[in-house]
Amino acid sequence: MNLLRNFILVSSFVALIISCAVWKKNIEANHSSIKIENFNHDDSLITTKINPLSFITIKNDVIKLTIDKKGGDIVQTELLKFKDTLNSKNDLKLLETSHNFIYQAQNDIIKSKYLGHEFQKNYRLNYQTKKNDFILTNQNSIIEVPLLSISKSGIKYIKTFVLKKNSYAVDVKFKVINNTNQSIDMIMFNRLIQSIVQPKSKQHENNNIALQIFRGVAYSTDNNKYSKYKFTDIQNKANLKISTKNGWIAMLQKYFVSAWIPKNTSYKNHIFTNYLEKNIAAIGYKTDIIHIPAKNVTNLISTLWVGPEIQDKMAAVAPHLDLTINYGWLWFLSQPLFKLLKILNNFFHNWGFSIIAITFIMKLCMYPISKAQYIAISKIKKIQPLVENIKKKFAHDKQKLTEEMIILYKKEGVNPLGSLFPALIQMPLFLALYYMLMSSVELRHAPFILWIQDLSDKDPYYVLPICMGITMFFIQKNNTLNDQNKSSIQDIILQLTPFIFTIFFLWFPSGLVLYYTVSNLITIFQNKIMFKNIKV
Repeated sequence: MNLLRNFILVSSFVALIISCAVWKKNIEANHSSIKIENFNHDDSLITTKINPLSFITIKNDVIKLTIDKKGGDIVQTELLKFKDTLNSKNDLKLLETSHNFIYQAQNDIIKSKYLGHEFQKNYRLNYQTKKNDFILTNQNSIIEVPLLSISKSGIKYIKTFVLKKNSYAVDVKFKVINNTNQSIDMIMFNRLIQSIVQPKSKQHENNNIALQIFRGVAYSTDNNKYSKYKFTDIQNKANLKISTKNGWIAMLQKYFVSAWIPKNTSYKNHIFTNYLEKNIAAIGYKTDIIHIPAKNVTNLISTLWVGPEIQDKMAAVAPHLDLTINYGWLWFLSQPLFKLLKILNNFFHNWGFSIIAITFIMKLCMYPISKAQYIAISKIKKIQPLVENIKKKFAHDKQKLTEEMIILYKKEGVNPLGSLFPALIQMPLFLALYYMLMSSVELRHAPFILWIQDLSDKDPYYVLPICMGITMFFIQKNNTLNDQNKSSIQDIILQLTPFIFTIFFLWFPSGLVLYYTVSNLITIFQNKIMFKNIKV
């Protein structure tokens, strides 16, 4: 039957996802064996240790920045609304500087004559502040922290960090005051650097059996909304060189992203990638040369997003930045589906119940298509005895067999592909919902009920996967009832499929398994209603 063919297609798709995920985990396991014992010594390019005497901290209600006074680089960020693991007391560190892992956001301004040396400490500005700790109080909605550097010739550099309440967007403003009698030429650069090899403590979230997670860099330009670039490409020194006025650069991982967004559209920005020592990948951009006349002032600004992948807020910070959320090639469907899920959660205040609600809505919207599918299935079942007679009668004449089958289908008004087309129409929507549930940071550590306290992690007692397998068995049994044209191989496949899927789903995120289980329950109910009432 066509329904069996549909089922095998879906099974193959899921098996492909599993195979890719297992392959990816094996690759990552091989990478993790790379030695990094030389990581903890200092060099002239990268800060590798946090010294409380040379660092300042800036904190609002959602993020805490640690900034190196040498160059003003952000060497650590703590996300105050997220924990590193479920039930942990430690805030999640997105940017980090430690003996075995480096992830920093660098930016500064230097004289153009030092171009090529801009990342070396000897050429970076030394900034000073009045104190080392700054906190946004409840009475204020914004905090501005200026860092000051004055050159020997009297040029003033003021680098100001601006944090707003409940925001992961950090504005970095440069003010260059040229008090001299000569003009100066400057460039501004922004760069993100990260260790290619993650410590094991950081790998658990990026290893997911249900979805291949991209960890690497991305960028947007005037001519390209969004492109990803692998760490391995940077490691192989296949470096990017792109010029643009607008856009951004970013580093991606599951649920979280860091991105530099230039705001100076009067200058071109030149995007680049680099492979650095100590197995570190970098992506950044540099401005054109900025000419500052004598006795003149120039202002420059960049924005750093460093936090969770929040769709609406990222879209407001920069065009196309929300595309960094891993919604796959069906992002144009996943994005509105998430907006609907968010509206539902504003009502239920529970992401699990919101998933149940959106499943009901999806099945309701798909009801006319599902009904057409069941009508086609019923028609095919009705003529199965006639089909069997024709096959027996013309078993040795394939041409006559085909002609008689066509005549039978026309006479009975049956389209042999009638059950396949509705399934193909529904598949993109359900795949989009699949990617949306897998990639939404809002489900990370989100509780549902009772034993399910993290919808982004597997069911600890495997109750939902087992229920999903049972519902799949009943759907299979109902849809293949009275099918007398099954080979023994098809019988074995159909009998084993619910069991195999149950095994796979044991490690799938519980939010995704919840969706499939509820969807199957609705399908069982629809089957009974439609097969009872459909007359063919």
